[in-house]
Amino acid sequence: MGFARTCAVTLVGVEGVVVEVQADLEPGVAAFTLVGLPDKSLTESRDRVRAAVVNSGGEWPQKKLTVGLSPASVPKAGSGFDLAVACAVLGASERIDPRVLSDIVMIGELGLDGRVRPVRGILPAVLAAADAGFEQVVVPECAAAEAALVPGVSVLGVRSLRQLIAVLTDEPVPDEEPLEQERPDPLMAGLRDLGSGGITGMSGGPGRCDQGHDLADVVGQHAARTAVEVAAAGGHHLFLEGPPGAGKTMLAERMPSILPPLDRQASLEVTAVHSVAGLLPPGRPLIDTAPYCAPHHSASMQALVGGGPGTARPGAVSLSHRGVLFLDETPEFSSKALDALRQPLEAGHVVIARSAGVVRFPARFLMVLAANPCPCGRFSRTDERCECPPSAIRRYQARLSGPLLDRVDLRIEVDAVTRGELTATGARGETTATVADRVRSARERAAARFHGTPWRLNSDVPGRELRSRWQAAPGAMDEAERSLERGVLTARGIDRVLRVAWTVADLAGHDRPDAGDVALALQLRTGVPRGVPMAIGAGV
Repeated sequence: MGFARTCAVTLVGVEGVVVEVQADLEPGVAAFTLVGLPDKSLTESRDRVRAAVVNSGGEWPQKKLTVGLSPASVPKAGSGFDLAVACAVLGASERIDPRVLSDIVMIGELGLDGRVRPVRGILPAVLAAADAGFEQVVVPECAAAEAALVPGVSVLGVRSLRQLIAVLTDEPVPDEEPLEQERPDPLMAGLRDLGSGGITGMSGGPGRCDQGHDLADVVGQHAARTAVEVAAAGGHHLFLEGPPGAGKTMLAERMPSILPPLDRQASLEVTAVHSVAGLLPPGRPLIDTAPYCAPHHSASMQALVGGGPGTARPGAVSLSHRGVLFLDETPEFSSKALDALRQPLEAGHVVIARSAGVVRFPARFLMVLAANPCPCGRFSRTDERCECPPSAIRRYQARLSGPLLDRVDLRIEVDAVTRGELTATGARGETTATVADRVRSARERAAARFHGTPWRLNSDVPGRELRSRWQAAPGAMDEAERSLERGVLTARGIDRVLRVAWTVADLAGHDRPDAGDVALALQLRTGVPRGVPMAIGAGV
């Protein structure tokens, strides 16, 4: 009788659970039994592992073989257990010393020829191993850079099972050809484009819309540019309404480039989500810039918030974690999908309940909505070309529910670009670099104010804390309070006005919001002109 054990990791959302892989050999009819709640892809590992061991020069034991995955109550999914199962079997047959295997975590899929192939979720899996106290991890060679992001863990990248056996038995390590890049899967390529916005290049990371894109390219739209700056500085959600061709998409595409680079913790969070989704760009194991996700309006609720059949996958709200989620043509999305956004907007995460368990994905993003004023897009107080009947306009605008819009801090009407603005020569608007410097300074002021608290952005602070600890200047909130009495603002709305006012004050360099800052915040919130200039700092 032979017995050996090693460890692997199963993922529940973006959180890993260390699994002990045990192999037991007993005399009897040759059979291979896999227990421990494996899914279909993991059950198929029996055939993959057997072929990989034989084709790697090993001898498959002709005995009764039982492989157990513990804890048995946790569902196991995916092909990442292949490497651990193969080594546990070789340990039980004494091809490898079982004592060498017990303190190693192994993650990787095996090809029938013994090659070690990459799997999704390497980073969160190695993080779970490190948290469990493991110091040695074996991963596919092409994923070693991703695994090495976790401090305190020794990472061994291997190309084949043959190489790993040689390392564990102190034999000469054979040379292996690097794993050839597989032909891109059209489906995965499309999903990767979804994670990066599907529109622009990815210089600087997924969704970094700075490859040839600059805020100076946006003609006119001074109010909308100010709203974009305020949204980026304070993490406020934004709604842009205007006719086609006014620049709504251009403004949204340029938002990630004015956001500050991600810190180490945020980078690991974003990278873990993209790793689980299989959307990490080749050659860039760490995402250090704000992601940008722009799903098509035909996206389902599962595509937006996550889920799907079988193992739940992160949706667009999680792929845009710490970045920007842009919903163009928002009224064309299904109302069910849009209303599903309300919970992650408040909580900063998505909880997906399934019969197999509960999965939690992070989803703290900056949401930008864009919509036309009517089905034809020409409705306005000054344009008489719109032929949409009033009932059609009401139905179109009613697709955005009041509770969803109440969670949007900034609402701006984007006017059509005039001929004079389009043909004007001379200085353009401010560049991305200029606005990004102001945004970074404003975030630094907010971070210094919230030092010692769990918050870093004005949009994160609960209204109760704002009203008690960080109040506006005396009398500055009088107009906002009157709007509350008239029913123009809800209780949630007045809290959001105060948050936006703090962001305006941070951008302007004020110690706390004055009446002008609150007036601009009210104008950005309600869309009602209040006689204040729509410019901050150096202006636009």
